[in-house]
Amino acid sequence: MPFRSLDPALILATAERLEARIAERFPDRGLSLVAREVVALSRTVAAEVQALTPPIWWLRGLVALVVLAGGAIFVWVGSVIPLNQVGRAATLSVETLEAAINTALLAGVGLLALVRLEARVKSRRVARGLHGLRSVIHVIDMHQLTKDPVALSPDFHPTATSPRRDMDAVALSRYLDYCSELLAITGKLAALYAQAVPEEGVASAVNDIEVLGASLSRKIWQKITLIDAKQPARRKG
Repeated sequence: MPFRSLDPALILATAERLEARIAERFPDRGLSLVAREVVALSRTVAAEVQALTPPIWWLRGLVALVVLAGGAIFVWVGSVIPLNQVGRAATLSVETLEAAINTALLAGVGLLALVRLEARVKSRRVARGLHGLRSVIHVIDMHQLTKDPVALSPDFHPTATSPRRDMDAVALSRYLDYCSELLAITGKLAALYAQAVPEEGVASAVNDIEVLGASLSRKIWQKITLIDAKQPARRKG
């Protein structure tokens, strides 16, 4: 269903369009470089998601071979041991039963680990991708950190170490809006990982990324609201 899953190509197109908008309005700002990095991440995530979605067939084949080999060993041991213990069967029955139970438990644990091996391999790759997205989110937050609407007040007096504040209300509002859009795109890139690898651990990590981006976006929109309270007519672009 086209509207029940995210399309990496459309997310990439949105990121590229946003990069162009930021470069046109703020060509000399570092935010345009951040937008370029988000576009590069979008391409990387799209390629990783395409690789993570199908099964890892060679790994599944390896697991199947190990399981078959283990089963063959169990059958062989089960057929050989009774022949060597014919005269002592009554004496060793308890020990043999206990050993068989322990071996079966260990085999079950090993089999479960092999079955989960593919999920662990994919989850490790997802963790690396999410780490990159989390870093970019914090970089975006650093770019909006000093964009304080209080600086627009005529009563504001900067100090010698105050950051450069040369944007008017419209430009500052657009700048903050772009930061919020960049955060939204990073959240959608994280969601692509959860869509490709439907594991509980991956879903939890992706949710943490989305919560982080949403909380920072709310902080940005509080600033935009303060600006809009004084400048109600704000043009989009």
